[in-house]
Amino acid sequence: MQMKYAHHFHAYQPGDIVYIKDGDGSKPLDYEERKSPVAIKIRGEEVKGENWTRAMLYSYEHISEVLSRMNGVSIDVEPFTFLMLLSYHRKAFEDAVELMRVFDAVPTVPFHPILPHLDEFEQRILSRVSFDFYTPLTEGKGVLGYWLPEAVITRVSASIIESSTDRKLVFLLDERQLLYDLPQAKHSCNRYGSSFVFGREWHISDAFAFNTLDVPGLVSATLGYRDDYKENLGVPYLVFTASDLESLLGNPAQLDRFTAWMKGLEDNGVERVSAMEFVAKKLSGGFKRLEGECSFEIGVKDYSSWSDYFDLSTDGKTSDSRWLGYRRADGRVFAREVNGRKVSQLWKVAFTRLFTELNRAVRFGVLKGLGDLGVDGSKVEEFLVRYARIFFGNYYHYFGMDNSLDYVLEPAEGERNALKLGRAYYLMLLANHSCPRFWENLDTRVAFGNVSVMAKALIELMKYFEGGELQNLFTEAYLRLLNFEHLHHLWNLSAMPSLEGWETTERAWEEALKPGVPNSGYNVVTRAALYVGKRDLKGELGDLIEPYNLEWAVADTGHIPGEAHGHWERREWCEHRE
Repeated sequence: MQMKYAHHFHAYQPGDIVYIKDGDGSKPLDYEERKSPVAIKIRGEEVKGENWTRAMLYSYEHISEVLSRMNGVSIDVEPFTFLMLLSYHRKAFEDAVELMRVFDAVPTVPFHPILPHLDEFEQRILSRVSFDFYTPLTEGKGVLGYWLPEAVITRVSASIIESSTDRKLVFLLDERQLLYDLPQAKHSCNRYGSSFVFGREWHISDAFAFNTLDVPGLVSATLGYRDDYKENLGVPYLVFTASDLESLLGNPAQLDRFTAWMKGLEDNGVERVSAMEFVAKKLSGGFKRLEGECSFEIGVKDYSSWSDYFDLSTDGKTSDSRWLGYRRADGRVFAREVNGRKVSQLWKVAFTRLFTELNRAVRFGVLKGLGDLGVDGSKVEEFLVRYARIFFGNYYHYFGMDNSLDYVLEPAEGERNALKLGRAYYLMLLANHSCPRFWENLDTRVAFGNVSVMAKALIELMKYFEGGELQNLFTEAYLRLLNFEHLHHLWNLSAMPSLEGWETTERAWEEALKPGVPNSGYNVVTRAALYVGKRDLKGELGDLIEPYNLEWAVADTGHIPGEAHGHWERREWCEHRE
């Protein structure tokens, strides 16, 4: 059979940070984590963690043991997730490294932001860091895959990524993002710009992830993509699927379901090769090509993704509406159901706009500060790329890559104050995880984490520029976090169109911001900003939080519905035990 098969696993955990400890930027972050014990079951064994992140990372040991017997699998692990794995579970980290050296390790964007939502400056920094970080795992590979967080892509973002490497790239996407002009392009080697692209078969991918097909059903659905035209010509073609690595943990039997699915395909004569191996063999002549194959240029819808609300689509393709809170096609704000009630997603509109403004403020302050230190031009970008070797210091040290202060500070002429600015910049990047806007309820541990880290970045810059004209910029930015509830009025959000006519009202806004815990009257954005401020703001700066009830500045949050299958010690909400 000419059908080939590939599966990609995407591994990402945002962490359970509640507070970043002080530092001068010369060492990796030291932080405090949420203490909210939870357990999950894998093959009948209970895996416990101090928080959700720890439980997920501990489970990677089971995943590595199963995947070590596979081929044709590619994996990406988000860099901060990889760093946490090294810190918390070294054996699982080492197993994952060996696994990724055997399989195709796929670079991905650090901190898992929606990349096209960031300024092009941040996109360049993160793209360069992604390849630098993955250097030990991709040596000798002529063709690399690339995983964009949530697969959200634009032509501009793809070009920035392409310019950051000299390797041939394969963007791993979803079929609902692709614009096929030629029917024979399906499951073939297709160009996108100067790279290549594959779209996963989402029906099968979701059927596995959400357990809607049994193993015979998965095998049958995969074989259903048989292409008789290519079979008769003797031309190999690739059926590609993808899922979160955590899809292997959705229930105790998932790991065994995956291995049985793969065996079922093998028994039917389907060879497994990764998407990158498939492209490499097509380019080298190892696999026969259709006439023009690997030269076919196909379109990809800008701002499409692999996990949008497909029921809101107006064109049969995906979008990034899930992270915007409004439908990109017509600008209408919509609502989603959370625990049996409809919740307006207007909060995502404000959250997105606010973080865009805060990112801009941090970038401006960092660039101004570096300029004052005599660092400018291309040296600024080079320094900020190199600072990753401090931020992810233990990882680089493990692989013997130069992460000395001399190396990092070389573009900054050895000026140590640049380290404080580099730290603030990376805190801002860390605060841009995509996951708060993935979920429908605002009050979650991941939203708290983003706000807590951003508040720390702003406060550190407030202190760096203390007494100067820029201090007010960061004071005002921090106050925007504290006063998140007022943005509905400030930005006139009620004027936005809505799908059902009520989603942009003041009442809908207030309902969406309601705290999900019984021990605070503040929304999670205010709560997280206060939680950091009550520890870090002293003296005159302490006046910023004087009007607030600091007893309500707790790190407890609501639960994420998608984590309800965990066995939480506190089922009512996601606590933080001090």
